[in-house]
Amino acid sequence: MTSSPPVPTPVKPVSAMRIVAIGASAGGLVALEDFFKQIPLQNGLAYVVVQHLDPTQKAMLAELLQRITPMPVREAENGQLIESNCVYVIPPNAALSLRNGALHVDRPQEPRGMRLPVNILFSSLAREQGERAVAVVLSGMGTDGTLGLQAVKALGGLIAVQQPDTAQFDSMPASAIASGCADIIAPPAALPGLIFQCIARLALRQDKAKHDTHSDAPDIPLSSNATATANAAASLPAADTHPLREIFKLLQDRTRHDFSNYKPNTLRRRIERRMAIHAVATPAGYAEYLQNNLQEVDLLFKELLIGVTSFFRDPLVWQHLVDVTLPELLARRKPGDSLRAWVVGCSTGEEAYSLAIAFAEVIERLPRYSQCSLQIFASDLSPDAIATARLGQYPASIADAVSSERLTQFFTPHGSSYRIAKRIRDTVLFAQHDVILDPPFTRLDLLSCRNLMIYFDASLQRRLLPLFHYSLRSGGVVLLGSSETIGRLNHRFTPLESRLRLYLRQDNVPGSHPEFLLKSLLPATKTKKDFSMSSSFTQDAAVADSLQAAADRLLLQVYAPAAVVVNSSGDIVYISGRTGKYLEPAAGKANWNFHAMVSEGLRAPLAAALKLAASQHDAVQLPHLRTHLSDASQIVDVTVQALHDPAAMSGMLMVVFRDVALQPASGSRRKSELALQAMHAAEVQQCRDEIQTLREETRASKEELQSANEELQSTNEELQSANEELTTSKEEMQSMNEELQTINAEMHTKLDDLAMAQSDLKNLLNSTDIAMLFLDKKLNVRRYTERASKIISLRDSDVGRPLSDLATSLQYPALSSDVNETLRTLVITEKQIFTSDARWFSVRIMPYRRIDNVIDGAVITFMDITETKTLESSLRKNSAAT
Repeated sequence: MTSSPPVPTPVKPVSAMRIVAIGASAGGLVALEDFFKQIPLQNGLAYVVVQHLDPTQKAMLAELLQRITPMPVREAENGQLIESNCVYVIPPNAALSLRNGALHVDRPQEPRGMRLPVNILFSSLAREQGERAVAVVLSGMGTDGTLGLQAVKALGGLIAVQQPDTAQFDSMPASAIASGCADIIAPPAALPGLIFQCIARLALRQDKAKHDTHSDAPDIPLSSNATATANAAASLPAADTHPLREIFKLLQDRTRHDFSNYKPNTLRRRIERRMAIHAVATPAGYAEYLQNNLQEVDLLFKELLIGVTSFFRDPLVWQHLVDVTLPELLARRKPGDSLRAWVVGCSTGEEAYSLAIAFAEVIERLPRYSQCSLQIFASDLSPDAIATARLGQYPASIADAVSSERLTQFFTPHGSSYRIAKRIRDTVLFAQHDVILDPPFTRLDLLSCRNLMIYFDASLQRRLLPLFHYSLRSGGVVLLGSSETIGRLNHRFTPLESRLRLYLRQDNVPGSHPEFLLKSLLPATKTKKDFSMSSSFTQDAAVADSLQAAADRLLLQVYAPAAVVVNSSGDIVYISGRTGKYLEPAAGKANWNFHAMVSEGLRAPLAAALKLAASQHDAVQLPHLRTHLSDASQIVDVTVQALHDPAAMSGMLMVVFRDVALQPASGSRRKSELALQAMHAAEVQQCRDEIQTLREETRASKEELQSANEELQSTNEELQSANEELTTSKEEMQSMNEELQTINAEMHTKLDDLAMAQSDLKNLLNSTDIAMLFLDKKLNVRRYTERASKIISLRDSDVGRPLSDLATSLQYPALSSDVNETLRTLVITEKQIFTSDARWFSVRIMPYRRIDNVIDGAVITFMDITETKTLESSLRKNSAAT
């Protein structure tokens, strides 16, 4: 066994030292041994190992790993400071995490079989180390570690995974790879070298980046006049601009999302990290690599998405929302009205759920608003983040940000995690949505866009704030991040609490319609963009149009009627004017189809008019339609016209809405209207009768369906309960199986050690050239040396046979009784015995003592003293002769 070297002093301070967290389960011992064999003593890193262990057994992991690596291997202790060039392993029945450069060992709260210790370690590693974190997943069952890897990935850490076909159990590595988090995939023995190379390349790039004089770190408020200048100064060198354009074009072609308006240094750091992982030296080389590896384009897309969030981030903001902002919004609405909110860039949903919880607390505190409700639209660019948000399940570490009262009231324990309560989950609708390309949610009371615009350049920031103004209804509130302000748009927003970045929408703003194009999701209707990131692009975008173009645009916005352009499928591709009285986003997944958004009163006639207009050249007129979408009924004239010119709009249709003001009637016109009203009244009565019949039929069908639904729901609940019990049993059995696999691997190692020790002992005994016989308490043969088989007839098959059954050349009939006497008195017996072949042996009988000082048999040694006896006899004869 390798002796432990003296503990080295840390070569780096804890804040700068990288920590490598390693998670493994069944089959992980072999992978860990292969991994640590390749790591030298002085490597500058610290290693923390978590493996699924049996909580009732003493672990041998530290002892077994110490034989493999020259680094000191220690079992983790609570509060122990982490040092470089050391390995720390989890103790049994514990949860291991990192806090402030030290190890924290806690007793797990979850029942056995529901524990996910690797997730706990990786999540704490992400919080502790950020982009310096290194997480490694080795052989194991289940999916433990995947959620923790997502936290590491979101903060820019490095992730290495064992190649699944080299693992004894590939579930954990396969789950990590399927999540899209893995940066390095290789056999365990190759992982250390690849990790060291990647860290070295990243360090080189960071050292090079220190020479830059500007940075677009996300702490520049939008009101700063230096924003555009800083972005221009931080732009990449001209030599790198063209390859980056190619990279952005590949991203847009693959994902339809355009990153050219993101701050350049933010993108550069993320791109350089991918370059370092693949050992690509130049942006041009990386652009070429992307062209040949579409999977890398997807990984880069995920890398560029910012996913940092938490529950109730900035507590003062949430306290003000609960105490002031939400009650004021409720006070402006009628009893029973519903508030609408939009959380832009919701990531994995923590902020959207925080808002829903805050609203629930306000309603509970102010029961007079108990009939009011809140509908939250939460959107993000990342499909993975949206999937996590929809699940509503978060690790136990959220207890650091969520009070115990809120955890009890708004969450339910689910294994080693918490799941959001159903009444809170039902408040939020999640949708994948690009705030730059896709149409916005409208008629909002509250819009939260926190720490998103800090990653955009100035031109994009100037486009989004007017869009937010358009989305809010009168009296609406916008909430920005702590490093964001409304800048020069104080004519659109009034500060409510500048320190907390809360602003009130101003009404009657001249030219308040935003100058933006609602782009179709179809690639054919996309507009081409310039992918340049140079300062000239930012400055050119800010240049005002000519006076004539500005005047024409103002006239269209203020005086032209509201209108939309739709394609042949009914998808909206352009909106002009304010269409909130006629269109509204449908609940559920974001759907910008005209038929789904149009007011109920207009839906049927407009569907027929669109079909008719598509088949003819003349416009279709629909006079005096009534809509109830807005607060009051409105009479509107609608015109539907098929478009043929220009060619880009061929096949599309334009729908124009014109409000009709009711005029007092008089004279003959009045009589005509009365007659027309009488005819309409008869038709209406007939329709009412038919509707009444249909209602009765519908009511009967509804009752039958409701009864069937209740029966199905009851059956479903029973099945769900049974399924949960089976799932729990399965997880417990899987956990126990993993623990048994770990114990089995340790036992195999011990057996190998025992086999080696047995071989050593056998060789030692045979090399002494002394005949030895080992007996148990019943005087059965336990072991013997080859020399003893020449005195007593012994073969391998005689092990376990009684001593009295064996033939011997010794003339020692009292041998068995002497052995029993020695076992009784524990006194060593020694006699000289003659053999039938004329030899003499010194027979010594002594007790067999185990290492714990228990008598467990006897040991008989036979020393050949024939020569001594012969010499003694000769001396006696000579002495007698004289």
